[in-house]
Amino acid sequence: MALSIADIQHLFDTYGALAYSGEPVTQRQHALQTATLAQDSGASAELVTASLLHDLGHLLNRQGETPTERGIDDLHQYYALPFLRALFADAVLEPIRLHVDAKRCLCAIDPAYRAKLSADSVRSLRLQGGVFSEDEAQAFLAKPFAEDAMFLRRWDDLAKDASRSTPTLAHFLAIADSIVKPVEANR
Repeated sequence: MALSIADIQHLFDTYGALAYSGEPVTQRQHALQTATLAQDSGASAELVTASLLHDLGHLLNRQGETPTERGIDDLHQYYALPFLRALFADAVLEPIRLHVDAKRCLCAIDPAYRAKLSADSVRSLRLQGGVFSEDEAQAFLAKPFAEDAMFLRRWDDLAKDASRSTPTLAHFLAIADSIVKPVEANR
């Protein structure tokens, strides 16, 4: 089943107040902060939308609070893709799909990066396969949209401040709506 922009709004309205996996923000705050960081960095509408929706899989496949503490990797980076594929191009979908592997790559290529990860991100890193080897990192970096995924990942890591103000969800959903695939492409 494909989601509409109204369905995405409903998911955030219904489940956005849930805690963001061991962090001091809600799912909605995290999504809005990530999208705000992308927008403030001058990212494209596609990457801003990917930043807003990168963790939508958590809202579609709820595993309770802090599943990593129970050894669960919910594979959220993949879960939302079938629901979003009719709406968005690969410039939105691929950074979402790749943002977990971007963390694994950044840990391999940037020694300071891993030290800045939150406790939950360190737990999830182990569950998601750990730090990439040099060969895995190079293979990741060669993928289309890897660079966008790494930008998204860094914004994701910074989007955990309970006091940060952001534009509204409506603001970002309007951006998402502006890049929805034409109806003919959805057939």
